[in-house]
Amino acid sequence: MLFSEIVERLSKGLDPSRLSDVLKFDCGQDGVVTLGPNGVGTVDQDADCTIAITTENLAKLLAGKLNPMTGVVTGKLKISGNPAVAMKLGKLLG
Repeated sequence: MLFSEIVERLSKGLDPSRLSDVLKFDCGQDGVVTLGPNGVGTVDQDADCTIAITTENLAKLLAGKLNPMTGVVTGKLKISGNPAVAMKLGKLLG
């Protein structure tokens, strides 16, 4: 899945009214995706929680093929900031 396809999928699947914090996926050179009360964006900004992850692993995470806890333990994703914000992601995407 391409980075642009991930952004599109998140834009369609996210209900921004349920967000009070900003969560950022940092995919390195591919870019960043921010999820927050204003919706989905690709402009790098401060976030309450940042998840450093490759685009490939982000696609797996969103498809349910990468368990978040397994991803953290194996180093496939790294969380900085408030991890409680990251834990809300599954409920937000429904």
